[in-house]
Amino acid sequence: MKPNTLRLILPLDAPEAMLPPADAPVVRLSGTAMGTYWSVALIAPTGPEALVLRRGIVGILDRVVAVMSHWDRASDLCRYNDSPRGWVPVDPSLCAVLSAARQLSADSGGAYDPAIGGLVDAWGFGPPGPVACPPPDERISALLSGPCWADIRIDAGRLWQPGGLRLDLSSIAKGHAVDCVARYLMEQGVVSYLVDIGGELRGWGIRHDAAPWWVDVDRATGRDGRPGGRLTRIALHGLSVATSGDSNRFMTGPDGRRLSHSLDPRTGWPVPDDLAAVTVLHADCMMADALATALTVLGPEEGPDWAAARGIMALFVRRVGAGVVEIMTPALAALAEEG
Repeated sequence: MKPNTLRLILPLDAPEAMLPPADAPVVRLSGTAMGTYWSVALIAPTGPEALVLRRGIVGILDRVVAVMSHWDRASDLCRYNDSPRGWVPVDPSLCAVLSAARQLSADSGGAYDPAIGGLVDAWGFGPPGPVACPPPDERISALLSGPCWADIRIDAGRLWQPGGLRLDLSSIAKGHAVDCVARYLMEQGVVSYLVDIGGELRGWGIRHDAAPWWVDVDRATGRDGRPGGRLTRIALHGLSVATSGDSNRFMTGPDGRRLSHSLDPRTGWPVPDDLAAVTVLHADCMMADALATALTVLGPEEGPDWAAARGIMALFVRRVGAGVVEIMTPALAALAEEG
């Protein structure tokens, strides 16, 4: 039986793509970084050999880890988290990513918060490792009364540490890394590529058959654990895609319900399991990554309206009974066709 497929076609204002030369091979590179896999498919008529490109990509990813990892104790981010009150010099890239994160925090009313590191650790989703049970209410209350995104101050290569503020950029750093790799490939003369880091993707150009880079979004699971919804296929040319969901990473609460690794910074608790997944399309993978998390926290009622009002292309997969229901924002629906 043919799967029920939703194809997301190229927007009318998509940048023009150049057909690569027929004799330019598709090069595939892959590896591991940032606690996950990475893969790149590319077409480069001229320029560095594949080994040189791979070294460049690995260097970029190593640099992102050295700056933004909350697992590497020597990273700029961890050094900031462990610093006493005062200004902390950091890599400019951390300031740039944190500036974008802070703006999204303000726009979402705190539904997105990069200063959530303490809560992430308390729930067992951070470097200390899993916990046997949810943290006590008094611990959550203490963390909520501590520093938050509004206390973040940025000034020319340094961050203000108010004391006890703990950053966690796991909801934006992978998307940032995808953008960094994509920029590097363009600088090296690559005319067509698809970058994938742990399921966050960005594509550009077309293949030899004039087809774009098609990618499939993982189908979300209902409460019975079975996949639901349609297979969503997206053409990535000048677009990025990121998905936030609890299908692969969660803990089970005392009542047996699934507790997502996505935490609501406003309550200190995992978001309800009403939403199975949120997928966002955006020109920048960093923003697609962060927006997917913010919309997950905003939830199936407020999230679609918030995204629609801002012209965000998003797909919400909501659990209803044992199955799922899909909610598509108008900006995304304008690109869709039944397949």
